[in-house]
Amino acid sequence: MHHHEPWWIAIIEALIIVNVLLGLFAYLTLIERKVMGRMQLRYGPNRAGPFGLLQPIADLVKLVRKEAFAPSSAIEAPYIIAPIISAFTALAAFSVIPFGPGWTVNGWYINGEVADVSIGLILIFALGGVGIYGFIVGGWASESKFSILGTMRTCAQLVSYEVSLALSVLGVVILGRSLNLPDIIHRQGEFLPFVVPQFVGMLIFFIGGTAETSRAPFDLPEAEQELVAGYHTEYSGMRWGLFQMAEYVNLITLSGLMVTLFFSGWHGPWHLGPIWFVLKLLAVLFVFIWMRTTLPRLRYDQLMRLGWKVLLPVATINAVITALCVVAF
Repeated sequence: MHHHEPWWIAIIEALIIVNVLLGLFAYLTLIERKVMGRMQLRYGPNRAGPFGLLQPIADLVKLVRKEAFAPSSAIEAPYIIAPIISAFTALAAFSVIPFGPGWTVNGWYINGEVADVSIGLILIFALGGVGIYGFIVGGWASESKFSILGTMRTCAQLVSYEVSLALSVLGVVILGRSLNLPDIIHRQGEFLPFVVPQFVGMLIFFIGGTAETSRAPFDLPEAEQELVAGYHTEYSGMRWGLFQMAEYVNLITLSGLMVTLFFSGWHGPWHLGPIWFVLKLLAVLFVFIWMRTTLPRLRYDQLMRLGWKVLLPVATINAVITALCVVAF
């Protein structure tokens, strides 16, 4: 049952979703600082506005007004375009994630996602692959040794974990018999959340996703103690802000994808649709923050060894076993 929504509804929907995403990104930084504060027995930001609720807005104003310095030797065009690429792909990837069943209002049909793409899952991975270029090119164009080191790390880490991430999803694709995310969600509605048969896949996806978004304990591309700040060392002001935004929006997209693939998306009792999606999304994001507060950072060789020697074989075996079970039954 694929209805077609008129193009102008799609544009309105896209505008709303992008703004909601940006709002969630801004407040995710606050939520993260607050939650980490509580876990470390201290207050988070509590000065700007009541309970620190205006903190993200204060941060934004500061970043926008901050002068953007650049190294005089930087290669101009790629240096400026890189953060834009990363931010754009991060936002675009969310467009195929369904947040509701779809509605009919006054005879107009509204999709439950911005773009209903038959191969939505592949599109997300493709955009993720392009987004990596932003980080790589930005670090390279900065003409700074620290940036290059950070870039090399980012490059190796993201490419390595992208492989396990894609393979961990294979089991879900086999069970859902589709690369279309709404179809995968409908299958889970009929059957049961794929986290049950695909628990191993879910764990690999979670670990791989943490590495993909370079969150602690895999935050080696930005290990301040070793590399100043990694690939974005030479960026300041809103150019740096775009990289930061790309990282957080990627985290939100990844959590949304996890909810979609393993926790049956917007399904839940009482037909709340998008509300269920948001609640599950926040729960997954909370676990990411919890991990950051609890676990120490890995050493670089441990990170690579985990990716190639543990996650990759386990993800492959998981996919093969899933395929065999589907064929057998």
